[in-house]
Amino acid sequence: MLRLTWVQPEDLVGHELRQAALDGREASAVAARWHAAGGPPAPLAAGASPRPVSRYLRLLACDLLDELAELPSALADDEPSDLAEIQALCPEWPLSPGAPAAWDGPVFEARLEAAWLGRAAGCLLGKPVEKLPLAAIRALARAAGNWPLSGWFTARGVPAELLAEHPWNRRSAPVSLAENIDGMPEDDDLNYPLLALLVLRRHGRRFTTADVARVWLDELPAGRAFTAERIAYRNLLCGLEPPLTARHRNPFREWIGALIRADAHGWTNPGDPGAAAEQAYRDAALTHTASGVYAAMFTAAVIAAAAGGERDVHACLRTGLTVVPPRSRLARAVRDAVGLAREHRDFDTVVDLLHEEHGATHHWVHAVPNTALLAAALTHADGDFTASICRAVSGGWDTDSVGATAGSVAGLLAGSPRALPERWTAPLKNRLATSVGDFDGTGFDTLARLTHLEASRP
Repeated sequence: MLRLTWVQPEDLVGHELRQAALDGREASAVAARWHAAGGPPAPLAAGASPRPVSRYLRLLACDLLDELAELPSALADDEPSDLAEIQALCPEWPLSPGAPAAWDGPVFEARLEAAWLGRAAGCLLGKPVEKLPLAAIRALARAAGNWPLSGWFTARGVPAELLAEHPWNRRSAPVSLAENIDGMPEDDDLNYPLLALLVLRRHGRRFTTADVARVWLDELPAGRAFTAERIAYRNLLCGLEPPLTARHRNPFREWIGALIRADAHGWTNPGDPGAAAEQAYRDAALTHTASGVYAAMFTAAVIAAAAGGERDVHACLRTGLTVVPPRSRLARAVRDAVGLAREHRDFDTVVDLLHEEHGATHHWVHAVPNTALLAAALTHADGDFTASICRAVSGGWDTDSVGATAGSVAGLLAGSPRALPERWTAPLKNRLATSVGDFDGTGFDTLARLTHLEASRP
């Protein structure tokens, strides 16, 4: 029997109840009704529970999802989802530098190629351990003599009983362990920058959220969208329009999906973090609200600062916070994570404290803990490429996504593909697999040229 992940109503209620607890909605009465009726909790790791439920429970789930959506949030004033209201809460919102800078073609293009390569390498490093708990990641790496993490994961030398106890990500291990890597395999963390390039190519930098939706419907196979993106895709097919696509029966609207779509908006607004954040907002609003949107805006602003030539990662992170409402959960989590990274020399200690703070309350794909981990990893690595991606992945949670974004930032800081260690770039073979448009097999040098072209458009 087909159990379609991320959209079955009975699988969404548990996630929505957790989201309500995070964003300040009193949902105890709804929770009591769901549990009294025998409603299942949210699936722990997979996107769907293993067995179907009765027709009654499915109808009840739909009713309760709609009821939960109407509950008022105690955090609404500090965490708006409207761009004008977000900007009004950000007193240090970065001003546009005015006329676009005349970026030197070869230098900027090299920086972009390093960013694409860094994103791919960081993603690929995290792929085999995605969904694994932190203890398993550490155990597998230690068994291979790879802890603190400093290279690709491998099954070589790992005891069979440990591999059986902590199996690699089923879909990723055949293409992402050191012994299996042959170019960059398909991943949504690379698909979305390609889609963003298509949005910019077809609609220009003044694109709307509806334009993003059109490109997705034309170019993104539904089976390649997950969590909030799959819900929004379903909502589009049901005739809903943005921003309702982000809100309707979508308990994943504060997860990491919009963050992983933000890089291209930073790459194409070098030195203009405010414009990058606005661009990322129009993309994110299709699928996300509040923390989910802020994570994308933060990331785009960080990347825009680095793309513009800023070499100090700490300055880039400070710039990222200027586009996030300062009293929001995400801003507090990032500030605290940066503080922990500065306070502790041992990054494992930083990670343990982050998991102690966020692990029990947040799903492992939620934007708040993952953005905090990203900021901590970049801070602790102090701009070093290998340290950035390895710290990001070693922190657990959404390993491939956080690794990808850390690699993008660190690649920009490095400034050139030649500045990246060959052990990270050579296995990629300048080849990206994807199901998006005509990009399958494209080289990262070509992607850098295409990105440069979009960054140069008025």
